[in-house]
Amino acid sequence: MKSALHPEDKWVAEFLDHLQIEIGASPYTLRNYQAALEQYHSWFKEQNAFSPDWPLLQKDDFRVFLRHLGRKKLSRAAIQLRFSAFRSFFRFLVRKSDCESSPIRNIALPKTEKHLPRFLTIDQMNDLLAAPAKEFKSRMENRKSRPPIDPNPYIRDTAVLETIYSSGLRISEICGLKGEDIDWNELVLRVRGKGNKERLIPIGSTALTAIQRYWNGLAHPPSGHDPVFLAKEKNGTGIYPRLIQTRLKRYLAACGLDPGLTPHKLRHSFATHLLDAGADLRSVQELLGHAHLITTQIYTHVSTDRLKQAYQKAHPRAQ
Repeated sequence: MKSALHPEDKWVAEFLDHLQIEIGASPYTLRNYQAALEQYHSWFKEQNAFSPDWPLLQKDDFRVFLRHLGRKKLSRAAIQLRFSAFRSFFRFLVRKSDCESSPIRNIALPKTEKHLPRFLTIDQMNDLLAAPAKEFKSRMENRKSRPPIDPNPYIRDTAVLETIYSSGLRISEICGLKGEDIDWNELVLRVRGKGNKERLIPIGSTALTAIQRYWNGLAHPPSGHDPVFLAKEKNGTGIYPRLIQTRLKRYLAACGLDPGLTPHKLRHSFATHLLDAGADLRSVQELLGHAHLITTQIYTHVSTDRLKQAYQKAHPRAQ
């Protein structure tokens, strides 16, 4: 995979190939890491009138860049993302013996702001899951032209939302689902998550029924390597993130909810509702495909905050 702006940079090109082919990194990781390295390349060249020789860079080269990012008023998360790309890049160079050690080791970065995940209540979630069918019904009642409206995109959207909420999938995971990944008898999905790691996770019968109903309306139901959800049935193109985001905005607005909520918030809702109902943290970690328990623990803060609010509201001696 060549660096779009600097194809002559062999180290960046080899690193991107490594991420894509050997690691199986997601398109989002590839895009973000490439952008971070290209931004540094452009900045360094502007400052020095020559391109960076990555293995020879020193810690001060990145401390100056860090101050540059601070002056641009980038968020802490954006700065952390760039240095995450640098960390991964220099680990790769060290492993290849192109570099003795990472120049960004022990560079103090601004701490990321802690934001508790936003989520929908169970009632809000139920309203959202019902929204595609309601919108189709409303359009049918108000339509004044021919041909008739195709119900299948709405049936598909219901199945997509049910599957995300039922199994806590990332948007990349829902787009990557293949027909062969569904075990109808055991009620499980085989999901390829970050780093192309596979995991088996349960899926509810309600979601499976929604998928089957969607498939029943297709001329050629998916099988084998076919995508479970199609953007266009004519050419068999699988659903893609932007389409899910656009359709979700419509349904959120129709429910009177914030249309700025992302598909990832459905995953937050899945985790929060499980913990609220008594699921243990380790199980939720495995279901979400988190490599580290600390990533999952943020959802316990959400549940604890809700308990505190209920206590403050209901207990006569709380105040």
